[in-house]
Amino acid sequence: MRTSTTLLDRFSRAFHDHPSLAKLVVLFTVSGGGLVAYAEANSGTQAIVPVEAESKKKRVVVLGTGWAGTSFLRNIKNSSYDVQIVSPRNYFAFTPLLPSVTCGTVEARSIVEPIRNIVRKKNMDIRFWEAECVKIDAENKKVYCRTSNGTNLNGKEEFVVDYDYLVIAIGARSNTFNIPGVEENCKFLKEVEDAQEIRRSVIDCFERASLPNLSDEERKRILHFVIVGGGPTGVEFAAELYDFVNEDLVKLYPRVKELVNITLLEAADHILNMFDKRITKFAETKFRRDGINLKTGSMVVKVTDKEISTKEKTGETSSIPYGMAVWSTGIGQRPVVRDFMKQVGQANRRALATDEWLRVEGCDSIYALGDCATINQRKVMEDIAAIFSKADKDNSGTLTAKEAREVIADICERYPQVELYLKNKKLGDIVDLLKESKGDVEEESIELDIAEFTSALSQVDSQMKNLPATAQVAAQQGAYLADCFTRMEECEKNPEGPLRFRGEGRHRFRPFRYKHLGQFAPLGGEQTAAQLPGDWVSIGHSSQWLWYSVYASKQVSWRTRMLVISDWTRRFVFGRDSSRI
Repeated sequence: MRTSTTLLDRFSRAFHDHPSLAKLVVLFTVSGGGLVAYAEANSGTQAIVPVEAESKKKRVVVLGTGWAGTSFLRNIKNSSYDVQIVSPRNYFAFTPLLPSVTCGTVEARSIVEPIRNIVRKKNMDIRFWEAECVKIDAENKKVYCRTSNGTNLNGKEEFVVDYDYLVIAIGARSNTFNIPGVEENCKFLKEVEDAQEIRRSVIDCFERASLPNLSDEERKRILHFVIVGGGPTGVEFAAELYDFVNEDLVKLYPRVKELVNITLLEAADHILNMFDKRITKFAETKFRRDGINLKTGSMVVKVTDKEISTKEKTGETSSIPYGMAVWSTGIGQRPVVRDFMKQVGQANRRALATDEWLRVEGCDSIYALGDCATINQRKVMEDIAAIFSKADKDNSGTLTAKEAREVIADICERYPQVELYLKNKKLGDIVDLLKESKGDVEEESIELDIAEFTSALSQVDSQMKNLPATAQVAAQQGAYLADCFTRMEECEKNPEGPLRFRGEGRHRFRPFRYKHLGQFAPLGGEQTAAQLPGDWVSIGHSSQWLWYSVYASKQVSWRTRMLVISDWTRRFVFGRDSSRI
């Protein structure tokens, strides 16, 4: 009896000292040989942080779960932040494979990873709200959100989230350039839902064209697929569609195979303008050989439900009947970003302007990255007097080669266009540039006043270029900003950035630098064009296997990696599925 009392006392003290043990309940029920067990434990779940604890942490609100937002979430490692994510979609999508989804080469669920799967692996407070941000109040540090699924727990459609730091990674939408009829009649290819809709539309066109009560002219119109935009997305979709039609659909719809037509419209003189000219030439030659109707220098002016009106560079206009049109001609800002840009005095810009540390200009606690933003790189000529003054340590009014060398690293880090200019001119460093401006005199005798220094650097800003709106840029920006947040306190005490030429001390962090890792352009027929750093260009079947390897390795989880590889294998063995689901 005494023993049982002692055990009871021990259990009682254990539950009193460790209240979490009270959450563990195991219920055994033997019924027809069955065993039922229920347990509630902390494993794999996120605890709700008390309000008192939350108030001690800086709150970081991330808008968006695209490349930039997800990269930020995956790389942040500082548990002193309360991170909250707001996005209308609860998953990350591997968008470079969207053209493959349109034709069933890859299934939609194979390229998406639930955002909760990603954040639950982090040992920090990260919470996700499935909602759309409809307004940003920078003055009061609030974001206004509207739930995507009707109502939230309080029975209201909208709620407000306060923030200490805001990361805007909303992305962008397709730019219609206000051309009449585009929004109503064209398909877009920005989201997973867009790819699924295109896939259904392609099958619909073939099914409709197979009906017995149509004329050949109407069948030909229905089976005319028009892609507007000769960039990577438009070209890849055209190539995927061509393979889908010729490898799979013509076997299932033999009576209409001769009526299928694919047209690619591009307003510029060539497709894939951002690629090497060798790739552009190969792509154009291959498309014409395959029978894809390539029309360059052709600008769309109007779209109806059955025709696309175009204007050639000669001024000539024509109409193209079509069954399905896909619009892929650049990006435009989402309404919430446009409204925010008006708040911060950037109404006339195409994208949200940030400094080199991804901070929105004029907003110290707001960062923007990805397709919705652009880095407004500061010009050397704007700071030339401050640079000269900082370099002229003896205040002599002239700059020697030794003084210039002491600040060259900071100048190149703060103004990357200087390094690009020196590289293009095949000069070793800024001293070589100064020597050139003085007529190749000896290094020891170099002395420049501010007018001569300004003249020597006058062409440097011509090397400034905006970064492309690609997944690669967005992912690198997200990783960079996450690293800044992770090391915020450390760098406050020990700044590691370049000299502040217009102030004292150093910047906290090194500015963002994009490292281009190469780009691919799948051209169909198991051929891909690859352009890698160092002016290395490869076109053909070997590049296709490189594309497979890179895109498989870039998946965010082993689950999606295995699904994508299995989809590719299934397509090789069984072909693409033409079911309309």
